[in-house]
Amino acid sequence: MKTPAGKECKFYFGDFHRGRNVQSCRLIERSKDSLPWQPGLCQTCPVPDILRANGSDTLVLDGKVVKKFFGFKQEVVVEGWCSECFSAVPDPKRGCPNCGISHHPSIFDLEERPD
Repeated sequence: MKTPAGKECKFYFGDFHRGRNVQSCRLIERSKDSLPWQPGLCQTCPVPDILRANGSDTLVLDGKVVKKFFGFKQEVVVEGWCSECFSAVPDPKRGCPNCGISHHPSIFDLEERPD
C-alpha cells in the first residue's frame, strides 16, 4: 500500500473508505518500546527503500520510533536479522553476510547484463 510519502510499503495500512480515517504502521506496532507512530514519519522512513532493494524471504525487520536531536525530532530506526541463520544483518539493503543469501532478485535486477 502507498504511504503518505508516496512510497510502496507492506507495513503501512490506511483505510479511508466511507469516511474512515485509519492509518497505522504494522512494523512499529509490533515494537513494545517504540514511541507512537505518526503519518509524517513515512517521509524519512528507510523501510520502503530496504524492501525495494532486498526481496529476501529470510530478512526480518524490526523497527521503532526514537527521539533524536535532543528530543525535538522523531525518526524510525530499523534493524534487520536473518531467519535462516538467526544472526543480525548490519545492512538490511544488502542482506545477510553470514549465510550468503544476499537477496532474491527484484524487478530492478532483471536488466540484461553484458556477457
